[in-house]
Amino acid sequence: MKNIAELPNLHKTSFQFISEPSDINYGGKVHGGVVMKWIDQAAYTCARTWAESYCVTVYVGGIRFYKPINIGEVIKVDAAVIYTGKTSIHIMVEVYSRDFSDKVFEKKTHCIIIFVAVDENGNPKPVKSWIPQSEQEVKLAEYAVRLKELRENIHNEMKPFFNE
Repeated sequence: MKNIAELPNLHKTSFQFISEPSDINYGGKVHGGVVMKWIDQAAYTCARTWAESYCVTVYVGGIRFYKPINIGEVIKVDAAVIYTGKTSIHIMVEVYSRDFSDKVFEKKTHCIIIFVAVDENGNPKPVKSWIPQSEQEVKLAEYAVRLKELRENIHNEMKPFFNE
């Protein structure tokens, strides 16, 4: 599967910045919680732009940290719409980094984050449909649907343990 940055005709957002000393954890690398904040910011920007209204996070899943990020590296966070429901926007996020002496970014983290568009009263509101245009976009939309089905199965299996 191609990286988000290589996908044409997707609504996407990309942030680039430098990791800072305040991002450090006890092991001397960028803290995972900081990376998750970057993911949320890029994904929110992508979802908010797509929905043209305020959005709330309803799910973050499949987050995978491949390699640590060092302080002082150039960070790139790519976010792209890969599926829309009636009120939801499914965003794929990939985080990359590189040393200033490197020309190529290396993938460090990946996840899916889902937002729901809401009106001024906080009620879900419809979003425009995202329609895949390429074979790669179709694969990403199918991936989002499979993940949705898996989440529903897990939720149903866990129901006896919830106090809903």
